[in-house]
Amino acid sequence: MLSGERKEGGSPRFGKLHLPVGLWINSPRKQLAKLGRRWPSAASVKSSSSDTGSRSSEPLPPPPPHVELRRVGAVKAAGGASGSRAKRISQLFRGSGTGTTGSGGAGGPGTPGAAQRWASEKKLPELAAGVAPEPPLATRATAPPGVLKIFGAGLASGANYKSVLATARSTARELVAEALERYGLAGSPGSGPGESSCVDAFALCDALGRPAAGAVGSGEWRAEHLRVLGDSERPLLVQELWRARPGWARRFELRGREEARRLEQEAFGAADGDGTGAPSWRPQKNRSRAASGGAALASPGPGSGSGTPAGSGGKERSENLSLRRSVSELSLQGRRRRQQERRQQALSMAPGAADAQIGPVDPGDFDQLTQCLIQAPSNRPYFLLLQGYQDAQDFVVYVMTREQHVFGRGGNSSARGGSPAPYVDTFLNAPDILPRHCTVRAGPEPPAMVRPSRGAPVTHNGCLLLREAELHPGDLLGLGEHFLFMYKDPRAGGSGPARPPWLPARPGATPPGPGWAFSCRLCGRGLQERGEALAAYLDGREPVLRFRPREEEALLGEIVRTAAAGAGDLPPLGPATLLALCVQHSARELELGHLPRLLGRLARLIKETVWEKIKEIGDRQPENHPEGVPEVPLTPETVSVELRPLMLWMANTTELLSFVQEKVLEMEKEADQEDPQLCNDLELCDEAMVLLDEVIMCTFQQSVYYLTKTLYSTLPALLDSNPFTAGAELPGPGAELGAMPPGLRPTLGVFQAALELTSQCELHPDLVSQTFGYLFFFSNASLLNSLMERGQARPFYQWSRAVQIRTNLDLVLDWLQGAGLGDIATEFFRKLSIAVNLLCVPRTSLLKASWSSLRTDHPTLTPAQLHHLLSHYQLGPGRGPPPAWDPPPAERDAVDTGDIFESFSSHPPLILPLGSSRLSLTGPVTDDALHRELRRLRRLLWDLEQQELPANHRHGPPVATPP
Repeated sequence: MLSGERKEGGSPRFGKLHLPVGLWINSPRKQLAKLGRRWPSAASVKSSSSDTGSRSSEPLPPPPPHVELRRVGAVKAAGGASGSRAKRISQLFRGSGTGTTGSGGAGGPGTPGAAQRWASEKKLPELAAGVAPEPPLATRATAPPGVLKIFGAGLASGANYKSVLATARSTARELVAEALERYGLAGSPGSGPGESSCVDAFALCDALGRPAAGAVGSGEWRAEHLRVLGDSERPLLVQELWRARPGWARRFELRGREEARRLEQEAFGAADGDGTGAPSWRPQKNRSRAASGGAALASPGPGSGSGTPAGSGGKERSENLSLRRSVSELSLQGRRRRQQERRQQALSMAPGAADAQIGPVDPGDFDQLTQCLIQAPSNRPYFLLLQGYQDAQDFVVYVMTREQHVFGRGGNSSARGGSPAPYVDTFLNAPDILPRHCTVRAGPEPPAMVRPSRGAPVTHNGCLLLREAELHPGDLLGLGEHFLFMYKDPRAGGSGPARPPWLPARPGATPPGPGWAFSCRLCGRGLQERGEALAAYLDGREPVLRFRPREEEALLGEIVRTAAAGAGDLPPLGPATLLALCVQHSARELELGHLPRLLGRLARLIKETVWEKIKEIGDRQPENHPEGVPEVPLTPETVSVELRPLMLWMANTTELLSFVQEKVLEMEKEADQEDPQLCNDLELCDEAMVLLDEVIMCTFQQSVYYLTKTLYSTLPALLDSNPFTAGAELPGPGAELGAMPPGLRPTLGVFQAALELTSQCELHPDLVSQTFGYLFFFSNASLLNSLMERGQARPFYQWSRAVQIRTNLDLVLDWLQGAGLGDIATEFFRKLSIAVNLLCVPRTSLLKASWSSLRTDHPTLTPAQLHHLLSHYQLGPGRGPPPAWDPPPAERDAVDTGDIFESFSSHPPLILPLGSSRLSLTGPVTDDALHRELRRLRRLLWDLEQQELPANHRHGPPVATPP
């Protein structure tokens, strides 16, 4: 909307309006009749805000593809698609104007990056995770990623190996898939089962060998040992922990699975024939008791399919136990003595042991009694089982062997593409336990954090847990309907609470916060105490607004309708504050998938409301006036009243967008990266932020449209009025509007109305400067084009007329300097100032100047504009321009073909601020009007909750008793 183009065959005059609708009108009456109030086209405001288009089909069209959103104060080119998810969210506001390929931009339609977008972004937690799932050593928990060379013998001509980026969590199956893609053998992204079968046909092999004899330095390789890696093995850890002996080398080879198995069997057979006894390379299928409850000691059942004879499991276990005892053979006597002491202690705990005579007892009974004497670890956190599912299989103590501990059911590989099952530390076999149920992080410093997986039933001290929460020693953690644990951390010492939080409150104890009144019913407090807590919440000044998901639609609709109607005396940013409280409650209290749905509903409500406001303004300012009815031009007072609702929504949406972006980044950081729904949630959040982005662009465009429409009728006075009227004294800097010359007051009145409007609506300072930047850009281009046009029709380029224009322009710049807009005005009025300065040069000095010197002194003027001013300069009757003013042959083409008029399409781009939100949601609500509205909404939610109850259970909101 902010661009205009000159018609072919005609030269624009000032009488033709250069407004941001891309239209040229022949007369002011027809001009204003054809002004369009619509969503801008792609050729309007340049932007690079979003790489995601609007997915709605509502009347509000998508924004131009060029709006740029940057951090406050930063103006630089936007990048393409980003590898990390956190950078990709900021790229939503940065841009697709640069660095994109194809027709759809990064990740858009027509680009190959769209199909593989999430495949690469899923590696963010792998590259940034501080703790690996199965760290071989504590010091290797934060090992950086590495590059593995995967050799593919005969897979592709001319390719010896392909490099693949791997982390400590990368499995062999994942690297096979990436290597096949590098070799061009994998199916296209999203090909479904075909791609999985392609990966299943190949295996990653760990090959040990030496350079061929007599070929040292030639690069020839002779493999002597080959092992097929399991799909879940970690090649990077294998390479790091099991290094080849001197003279040997290791490399990873990609071979067909059948061929690799055959070569492996042949190698093992040859080793057995030589009597060397090749290792079995059997993967460890059972975990240690510390991680998953002692499954390593359980012998395989008869249905395990191992093919071993009956009783071999027990024999193997006894051999393992013997091997384990052999480590301490030097202290065998001390071990036996300690075992005897434990047996005596176990017998002393039996009823009647003091009176009974200790006779010969079966040693197996002593071992069983000894196992019951469990000593908890003293240097690691652990979970004490209070209730389990199967007593025969559950253990009493579950020790945390890593900083991040995962509870889950485990299981076989996932059905989707054969991906490996999620890593689990503690296996729980209850039917309501999810494969990845709950994650606990306990670092060196307290407190620990517990985070439930999506859809997993988890309770914390008896309350349903939906989001990540702190876990203190003594807290109760319930998983599903069967398991109940107590968290213990011996490292904390006496720093934990002296009284567990789940115990009933003592009489006279201080009531907890108002949130307890909505959830807790088990603390032993009376109805009166709960009523007082609820009354304190309803009338309190804390920035909190609690609601249930079923009341969300009514609450958001009430806030938006109140803001649109202008009811009450809310502060300018009051609607954004109330909506941010809703977003904050959803992000902290409600389930994980609720925030994206709330953001989508909120963005659609705001978009529909703004569109209705734009249509109302269009109805009051019709495009086509009835015949015979004079058209009344817009005044600064009228345009200020019309634009106030749009300016308020622009200010509120800008702050709300910054707040939402912060919450989305927090949600992504805190979410479980293994959650399959996380990508979908982030996509929904992106779509909601795109809609908010559109609202800001549209309100900005409509605001500058009506302001420039008002400026149209006032700008000609800057070229025509004479500031040196009889008896008039020129005002100094900082003068009031009434002291300015009459010809300048209308134009300055529009600037003053826009300045007051942005201040009253508390518009973001970056958007204020950009609003005036476009107003000054429009004024400079319109006045310069009119100056070029007037020199053609009649003598206009005279020294006396130029001095009047220069004085008017100086008075305008001085007034804007006093209003705090001097720097912006000086920048955008530079070209007009230089053109007027050229005409203000005395005639004698101008005649002595040459073309080259004038080009040097006036660099912003194009050769065509400079030649136009000089060729029409009035030197006197019968005098033409001197030969020194003729352009050289090198610039003759630029003079003949160049355009003397300024283009309205070169306006500055709209850059939306991306700094931290200016909304204050931390301290008490100090504004009385906002507090009254917050109380009204809380009582509205209370009434909605009471309407769902039977009539005999309803009661009005409680009233707090005075102290």
